[in-house]
Amino acid sequence: MTSEQLFSYFPQLSDTQKEQFERLPQLYELWNNQINVISRKDIDQLFERHVLHSLGIAKVMPFLPGEKVLDVGTGGGFPGIPLAIMFPETDFFLVDSIGKKIKVVQEVASALGLENLRAAHSRAEQVNEKFNFVVSRAVTRLKEFHPWIKNKYTKQSKNTLPNGLLYLKGGDLSEEIAESGLKVKQYYLKDFFKEEFFDTKQVIYVKG
Repeated sequence: MTSEQLFSYFPQLSDTQKEQFERLPQLYELWNNQINVISRKDIDQLFERHVLHSLGIAKVMPFLPGEKVLDVGTGGGFPGIPLAIMFPETDFFLVDSIGKKIKVVQEVASALGLENLRAAHSRAEQVNEKFNFVVSRAVTRLKEFHPWIKNKYTKQSKNTLPNGLLYLKGGDLSEEIAESGLKVKQYYLKDFFKEEFFDTKQVIYVKG
């Protein structure tokens, strides 16, 4: 996937945002050689498998200026970094339990000049702030994940969906959703993106 194919899904991008997205492959190539945060086979498909995948959340939820978003288990910065580029007036806090991954996040964000993003070596349970939304990408099963973040939401909601979790997952999720006992809404990324990679990918929404 080229940057132009990526941009075709988001025609409203500014020149600054396009430049930031275009710099991601080079930055991740640089840091991945020092600290492995993306598999070797995926680094060549960064735009499709990491950047556009992360931006599936943007298709479901256009974050508002001033909203606060927590990215749990961000790894090398996904979905948080692409979302922070997409929504420069929304505040993002990226956490991961592996410190060296957070170093990559901080270095990439600094290189891009992302002033709306901060990152910390931390587990979700240790974060004492409140957020409008929590985002994450396939960290673990929903039943295990949800207790970590269920008390992390501010009470006031002003977006199209009430404050809650936006969780990127793939495959047949019927069993996982059933075992969680949660009421969820499923958004299928194949409705937004034509690439075969997205045929089984979803954003799971759980109200906070």
